[in-house]
Amino acid sequence: MWTEEAGATAEAQESGIRNKSSSSSQIPVVGVVTEDDEAQDVFKPMDLNRVIKLLEETDKDGLEEKQLKFVKKLVQCYQNGLPLRDLAQIFKILNLCSGKIKNQPRFIESAYDIIKLCGLPFLKKKVSDEITYAEDTANSIALLGDLMKIPSSELRIQICYQQASSSYKIQMAEVGGLAKTMVQSMTLLENQLVEKLWVLKVLQHLSTSEVNCTIMMKAQAASGICTHLNDPDPSGQLLFRSSEILWNLLEKSSKEEVIQQLSNLECLLALKEVFKNLFMRGFSHYDRQLRNDILVITTIIAQNPEAPMIECGFTKDLILFATFNEVKSQNLLVKGLKLSNSYEDFELKKLLFNVIVILCKDLPTVQLLIDGKVILALFTYVKKPEKQKIIDWSAAQHEELQLHAIATLSSVAPLLIEEYMSCQGNARVLAFLEWCESEDPFFSHGNSFHGTGGRGNKFAQMRYSLRLLRAVVYLEDETVNKDLCEKGTIQQMIGIFKNIISKPNEKEEAIVLEIQSDILLILSGLCENHIQRKEIFGTEGVDIVLHVMKTDPRKLQSGLGYNVLLFSTLDSIWCCILGCYPSEDYFLEKEGIFLLLDLLALNQKKFCNLILGIMVEFCDNPKTAAHVNAWQGKKDQTAASLLIKLWRKEEKELGVKRDKNGKIIDFENLPGLSAEDFVTLCIIHRYLDFKIQATHKQRELANKSWEDFLARTSNAKTLKKAKSLQEKAIEASRYHKRPQNAIFHQTHIKGLNTTVPSGGVVTVESTPARLVGGPLVDTDIALKKLPIRGGALQRVKAVKIVDAPKKSIPT
Repeated sequence: MWTEEAGATAEAQESGIRNKSSSSSQIPVVGVVTEDDEAQDVFKPMDLNRVIKLLEETDKDGLEEKQLKFVKKLVQCYQNGLPLRDLAQIFKILNLCSGKIKNQPRFIESAYDIIKLCGLPFLKKKVSDEITYAEDTANSIALLGDLMKIPSSELRIQICYQQASSSYKIQMAEVGGLAKTMVQSMTLLENQLVEKLWVLKVLQHLSTSEVNCTIMMKAQAASGICTHLNDPDPSGQLLFRSSEILWNLLEKSSKEEVIQQLSNLECLLALKEVFKNLFMRGFSHYDRQLRNDILVITTIIAQNPEAPMIECGFTKDLILFATFNEVKSQNLLVKGLKLSNSYEDFELKKLLFNVIVILCKDLPTVQLLIDGKVILALFTYVKKPEKQKIIDWSAAQHEELQLHAIATLSSVAPLLIEEYMSCQGNARVLAFLEWCESEDPFFSHGNSFHGTGGRGNKFAQMRYSLRLLRAVVYLEDETVNKDLCEKGTIQQMIGIFKNIISKPNEKEEAIVLEIQSDILLILSGLCENHIQRKEIFGTEGVDIVLHVMKTDPRKLQSGLGYNVLLFSTLDSIWCCILGCYPSEDYFLEKEGIFLLLDLLALNQKKFCNLILGIMVEFCDNPKTAAHVNAWQGKKDQTAASLLIKLWRKEEKELGVKRDKNGKIIDFENLPGLSAEDFVTLCIIHRYLDFKIQATHKQRELANKSWEDFLARTSNAKTLKKAKSLQEKAIEASRYHKRPQNAIFHQTHIKGLNTTVPSGGVVTVESTPARLVGGPLVDTDIALKKLPIRGGALQRVKAVKIVDAPKKSIPT
């Protein structure tokens, strides 16, 4: 964010203070003194201990003159730079001089001259001196921060001036904690602008280091600097240097902690006033650039839901600034204002769209977005390009703003759905999609983040419009979805999909796959639980689903988005085909079950659950079994073999153990169970055994009595044997490890009288109700959701199928 203009201003102010040429900043960090250098008297010896002893003396006649004379001699001796080996003693002398200033003001000049020497490179005689004297150097530099307490403007400026150089000094400043003392010194300079600017310059240089930024952040530098952004400053340096420091703190220290420091009313009011002033009265390139920087900092703070953006009025102003060009306003803040097509104003417009997305995450902002007519403002961009525009943006700029506006609508519209509908949002989006699909000549620049993959085509516009439509559909607002269906959205989506697959585009394959995925998700959202809409989806819809399912499986590993497209496709089978008999039959006729089993055979866990759920639902259709039995995979694998293989894999992943005979040996080997827990577990185990047996019996004899069935069956002997086996199983389940106080009831099953434990009334006094929640619940509801007759699935028209959950689709 440093600009030549700002730099020139800063350097001009510095020139009145400097006594040395600026070329000193080009000198290396540490100068190396050789034997030849010593021969040239670069390293002049001096008894520093004698100077220290002299400065420590008091109450002698003529002592001050003598002390000043020796300090002056010291400065002359080290005019080529301070040796690292002597640094500790020299700074002790400096500290003694500074301690005398209050009663002997003449020592200001001595301290000033010594500090001035710090602007020169530190000298070393040996290569190892930097390491050997590192601690002395760090402590010495840290002392400079303490000297800021001396109430001398000249001395403070000289201290700050010395810090504008070398990386070695910044490294030593990190060790010595200079950044902390410099931040603390800001409180001493409330009304002293020149000194404050110099301190800010020091902090600006120090904040290039992550270590220093962390030190500054802990010293509350962010809030301390931010609250003074509006202090009077004709030079403009205060705002520039402060914003630069805030940037560095956000980038190089804990972003969360810095945001927390800035998330208070005082800081946000300061930022608000700065931004308003720059927005309304900033006309130079530098002002506009600084304005945008302040807005970015504000956007980062706005991500914190605890920041009082609404309370300080900043949210309302930002919404106004974001929409005043599109929605006419009589507010005095924007009256007569106009954005140009300059780069800075163009960036500002995009930043304002972006901050709206951030602000809308805070629900109390919704009413302000309504009042500001944000939806209407954003929809001014959702139309084909026109020659007449509110602002004379270039074609590339307008396209980028258009895409940015549609992306913003995807976040805002679901929160303001009534506003969206009042603006005829569905009609606008569908009309825009129609233009996206048309042959209307349009040269897309595709040169922005949102325009990725859209150069020379309308894919970017279609991509973001479909995202918007998907966000609206998945609100599951029936008024919105009904309106979409009445406007022919299902047919339009299928048409767009068919048009896309008829014109393969390998260059923009990833964008095309995303578009296809979103179309299928939109169709799923519209058709789910609506038979009439599934009928509209019809065979044309089934065809596009089958087209995707025939994709080469190797492409699933390409990383382009085929996985997401497959998820969307499976979702559309669930929502758009299942439950609509003609579509189901057409899907079967076109070998859709074969394609599902082919996908299942890929053995990709992320797809298995969803595919199996779909298969279960399809088995309600009596025509499905033949297709399942007819399928053959690699090496003549059958569907039954495939399912068994999947079961074994699942067992392995769950860690299920079996004995040598294949019996599961750890169902009940569960850790951490008490005696009461084991009793309850036994009840559950036997209860489930009974339910399995009883349910099988009930389903088998649901329509005919057992006696009638036997009389009409040629294989009566076999069935009698089956009946006997079932009775034994029930009895075994009833008596095996039976709790002594379990209550049993006489139960009549059609055609069969036997004594079985009743699921509705089984209680065990030894098992406290707090452990089982009272009597065990009846499982009939669960059975109704998945009706079984001899292993084949049957339709149940009266009960909505809800037990197989839809797979979450990645976005």
